[in-house]
Amino acid sequence: MTTAQYLKRFAFGLTLLGLAAHASAQVQVTDAWVRASVAGQPSSGAFMTLTADSDSELLSVASPVAKDVQIHEMSMKDDVMRMGPVDLVALPAGKAVKLDPNGYHVMLMGLTGQIKEGDLVPLTLTVQDAKGEKQTVEVTANARGLDGMDHSQMDHSKMDHSKMH
Repeated sequence: MTTAQYLKRFAFGLTLLGLAAHASAQVQVTDAWVRASVAGQPSSGAFMTLTADSDSELLSVASPVAKDVQIHEMSMKDDVMRMGPVDLVALPAGKAVKLDPNGYHVMLMGLTGQIKEGDLVPLTLTVQDAKGEKQTVEVTANARGLDGMDHSQMDHSKMDHSKMH
């Protein structure tokens, strides 16, 4: 191998290392949904499953449908339900972390309008990996009925609603 060939391979290797160093943690978001609201309701919740490819943390969430967006945790202690904001949610590498009504979830407070079933709600997640590198993840969450089910594609014509209270 000539010196020129060696230097070319060495430079190519450095380029590959540089590309690898700039690749930040990737976070997959699945089953993102927001609970529909009724007219005048001041807040709602957003839920999803997050899976990071390296140890990371969910730092914050933003959305144009709410004046304030916070990450909350719901917990039970001595038969008392507590809910409040948290600074972050740990995302261990390769482990699916569910944000759901019974644990960590996103609170959309000061809604700018009613969220109707079937609406698409934009969310921007800020995630930080173990090296301190931040990335934003754009998510579009589908608004589901107040019971958390997506009724927008259901055929209600054959259902008997006369016995419902």
